[in-house]
Amino acid sequence: MRIGVMFDTEKPFDEMIGQVVSLRDAGIEKAWSSQIFAYDALTALAAISREVPDIDLGTAVVPTYPRHPVMLAGQALTVQAASGGRLTLGIGLSHQLVIENVFGKSFEKPARHMREYLSILMPLLEGEQVAFAGETLSAATFGPLQIAAPAPTVLVAALGTTMLGIAGRMASGTITWMTGPATIESHIIPTIRAAAAEAGRSEPQIGVGLPVCVTGDTVAAHAKAAELFAVYGHLPSYRAMLDREGAGGPADVAIVGTEDEVRAQLRRLADMGTTDFCGAPFGSADEIRASVGALAASVGI
Repeated sequence: MRIGVMFDTEKPFDEMIGQVVSLRDAGIEKAWSSQIFAYDALTALAAISREVPDIDLGTAVVPTYPRHPVMLAGQALTVQAASGGRLTLGIGLSHQLVIENVFGKSFEKPARHMREYLSILMPLLEGEQVAFAGETLSAATFGPLQIAAPAPTVLVAALGTTMLGIAGRMASGTITWMTGPATIESHIIPTIRAAAAEAGRSEPQIGVGLPVCVTGDTVAAHAKAAELFAVYGHLPSYRAMLDREGAGGPADVAIVGTEDEVRAQLRRLADMGTTDFCGAPFGSADEIRASVGALAASVGI
C-alpha cells in the first residue's frame, strides 16, 4: 500500500511548499492536494513539482462540473510535463449543494455526467483525438492535445454502486474519503473490482482517505475529529457510507490511537486490498508530527 498525506492548501504558498518538502523528507510517498475553496490544486502541484522532486503528487479531488474535460485534460497533462509524470489525477462530482449553489449548474443525473466526462477525458489523456456528443457534454477536438507527457492515473471519487461501476469500467480506480474499513472491504473493493473485471480491465487501484491522529488521548482526539470534520456527516454521499459502516459521525472512522494502534489500522486496510492511503493528519502540532511519522513508518506495509 502506497502511503500519502493530504497537505494543508490554506497556508501561504511558500509554507505549502515547505509542507511537501517535509513530507518528502519524512519518507512519505505521495503528497495529496484537495480542491475546495483555496488554491487551484493542479496549478499548485505544477509549481510544487518544480520545487520538490522525489515525491509523487495527487489531487483528491478536482470537481468535474466547473471544468470542461478538454480543459482538465490539458491541465493534467501540463502537470505531468512539469513534474516528470508524478501526478495521480483524482476527480469527483463534488456535491449537489456546491455545484448548484456555488457554480449554478444542474446536478441532475450525476452518473450520466461522469460517464460522459470520462468519455472525453480519458482518450485525450491517452493522446487521442476526441469526437463525442453526449446529452450534456460534447467535444470535437482538432487533434490530440499537443503536450508531450504521459497519461496520469485517473481515480474517480466513487462511493455508491453506480459510480463504483463507472470508475471500474472507465478509470484506473477510486479514491474515497470518510469511508470506514468495513465498508471499504464489504462494498467498495468488491464492487469496483467486479466492474473492472467485467470490462476486461486490470485490477483497479483502491485509494482510501481518512483523518489520522497519533495520540495518547483518544477521547480528546475523537472530540477534535468530530469538530473538524462535522460537515462530512451531513453531506449525503458521505452520510450514506457512515450509515453503512454503522458510524455515528466522521470521528468514528478516523484512525486514532498510539503509533502501534494507528499502524495496525493501516495494516488492516492494506491486507484487505487498499492500494493507496491518503492520510489527513490532525490534532496538535506534536500529534500531527507523530501522525506523519507513523504514516512514513508504514511505507511498504
